Amino acid sequence: MIEVTRFNGTKFYINAELVETIEATPDTIVTLTTKSKYVVRESVQDVVQKIFTYKKRLHVTNFGEDLDDLSFKN
Repeated sequence: MIEVTRFNGTKFYINAELVETIEATPDTIVTLTTKSKYVVRESVQDVVQKIFTYKKRLHVTNFGEDLDDLSFKN
């Protein structure tokens, strides 16, 4: 989930996995795969960055600072 802001200033969350398109018309419109549309205050670039950060966090595994310290045994 990523946090975005409606034009009235209220914050809400959208499922980043369901984002289909993001348009600047000039307002930013986020369309989900469910066909729901949301007009948000954030720029297209800001929404894309939030999605990128969200997906990056999902795929990062914390092995510690030094991977050489890991030992794999058969």
